[in-house]
Amino acid sequence: MKDLTQGSILKHLLNLSLPIGISILIQNLYFLIDLYFVSQLGPVALAGVSAAGNLTLLILGMTQIIAVGTVSLVAQAIGKKDKADVDVIFNQALFISGVLTVLVLLSGYLFADYYLTLMSSDPLVISDGKQYLHYYLPNLALQFMLVVMSSALRGAGIVKPGMVIQFVSVFINIILTPILVAGWFTGHAMGVAGAGLASSIAMAAAVIMMFIYFLKVGQYFTFNKSLLKPAGKPIKRILAIGFPSGGEFFMLFFYMAIIYWAIKDFGSAAQAGFGLGSRLMQAVFMPAMAIAFALPALAGQNYGAKHYTRVRSTFKVAALVISTMMASFSLFCLMVPELMLKPFTQDGEVIKVASGFLQIISFNFVPAGLIFTCSGMFQGMGNTWPSLISMSLRLVIFALPVFWLSQQANYPLEYIWYISITALVIQMFFSLYLLKLEFAKKLKAEGGDEEKTAGITPEDQKKEIDADEEMPAKSS
Repeated sequence: MKDLTQGSILKHLLNLSLPIGISILIQNLYFLIDLYFVSQLGPVALAGVSAAGNLTLLILGMTQIIAVGTVSLVAQAIGKKDKADVDVIFNQALFISGVLTVLVLLSGYLFADYYLTLMSSDPLVISDGKQYLHYYLPNLALQFMLVVMSSALRGAGIVKPGMVIQFVSVFINIILTPILVAGWFTGHAMGVAGAGLASSIAMAAAVIMMFIYFLKVGQYFTFNKSLLKPAGKPIKRILAIGFPSGGEFFMLFFYMAIIYWAIKDFGSAAQAGFGLGSRLMQAVFMPAMAIAFALPALAGQNYGAKHYTRVRSTFKVAALVISTMMASFSLFCLMVPELMLKPFTQDGEVIKVASGFLQIISFNFVPAGLIFTCSGMFQGMGNTWPSLISMSLRLVIFALPVFWLSQQANYPLEYIWYISITALVIQMFFSLYLLKLEFAKKLKAEGGDEEKTAGITPEDQKKEIDADEEMPAKSS
């Protein structure tokens, strides 16, 4: 266990976010590797895999339900030195993950055709999407077990084992994808189906390695058969915190699905361009997401220990770092988006659509980074409903004009991107306002504004604040 209630906030944030960022990169590499080899098959295959891959956001929302609940409650229990509660939360989260694994497999194979028909009007795109999804579903289903164990470790401030295991799994995926997709060494090319199968095999390997780690090396967490049986109260605690954050990704899934629905009559090149551009945009977001995912453990331990000044400082430091990074990425995408696209496709129409998307949507990068920061702080303080509320507002603001626009004739595709920017900026301001209310409500100890400072002298506090003010300057 790593104590995050002492020492430099920025140093803790960077130490936590670096391996998390590598883990997020590894997770995204699954789909980016698929995109790279599938894009060589043409715009139709790329559009099909992109439409099917949008389901990843839905699964991510479901994994976030247990991930956020697990990391937040484990971090708070560790902050309170309550080992019994850690074991209860860990084992009940495993039970939930098992149920969701079965649910995803059953519903995925039953409703894949219906989903893809909504996403595209091109029979060839639908066919390729179905082939890919048929073999990719095990990858999606197995993520629940992996996420629970990784989140439990993250709540304890331990992130390197998950990073190493995911690195090994993506290496397996890198080896298998060209063999299965293009038929390297075997002469038997599976096409888009091979991309899905390679990802599923790699994910299965990751789950097995994580179980072995917990059984052989894990020290703070215990598999307990009696605690694996469903229990209403701890499950309710996990879902109460996790559901709103999972709801954020559900909303994002519907947000992306609305875009695919709105552009389905623009042709396969438009769908392929948007699919490629949106995936690369998500890759750009990875550093900000890494810091945001580190916030629940850092803010959660300090909130559980009642170090409220450190909770506020955590937000300020994270917001500054994230905003600086996202502004740099925004400038890059605005000026030379083609540099990101050329490795994936040489199709002129696809590049045109994807470049236009990245240039316009780059104005969203800084607001999105601040939304990530607010979301991480809400998780750390154990109340994720504000994040869901702000995302719901964004979805409504976006969906209504897009539905109206879709009824018009010959509207430019770029109008959809402009509506997206407007909706996200409004969400940013609303999220910041909700976080301000949450701080005023929760970061105030009984008897006034004093917080728990046992063992922390005024001199130590001053040194800590000075260190956090100096480190951003050194980093820059």
